[in-house]
Amino acid sequence: MNPQELGDREELRHLVTRYCRGIDRRDYDLVRSLYWDDAIDDHGEMFCGSPDDYVKWLPQVLTPLDCTIHAISNSLFVIDGDVAQGEHYSYNFHRTREAPRQEIVIHGRYLDRYERRDGVWKFARRKIVFDHGYIRPVDEEGLAGAGADAEAGSDGGGDPSWGLPLLAKLGK
Repeated sequence: MNPQELGDREELRHLVTRYCRGIDRRDYDLVRSLYWDDAIDDHGEMFCGSPDDYVKWLPQVLTPLDCTIHAISNSLFVIDGDVAQGEHYSYNFHRTREAPRQEIVIHGRYLDRYERRDGVWKFARRKIVFDHGYIRPVDEEGLAGAGADAEAGSDGGGDPSWGLPLLAKLGK
């Protein structure tokens, strides 16, 4: 693998992980910055459309959730000049705010098309694929006990990571 391809792969991996941070920290400016204006985000029957419409839709589906974790495991990239494709296995955890609280866990994949324009890689198309999932009640006692000795995370601006000024500038 040549140095250019290694650099491209790292830039694409960084693009994918910034998406996860943007969703989980509700940084909609960051999420929007990752897509070309003419891109399509395809979340199946839930949503399919432009990046602007996607970012408008996100609060509607994320506000009822007090925690989300979007984690990427296996990633595969195929790069052909200024176009690339990627497949990423994902674990997506969602916990509802309102009683009866539930955990919604989705195991799936992102199928991506990227384009490099003016030296910058962004999403040209992003599609989710559902492979497995389940819904279960929140174990409130277990949750409280497991997190008793650490600072609690937050879905928005109150998250401890916002205190790291370099991370806070990701979408700027």
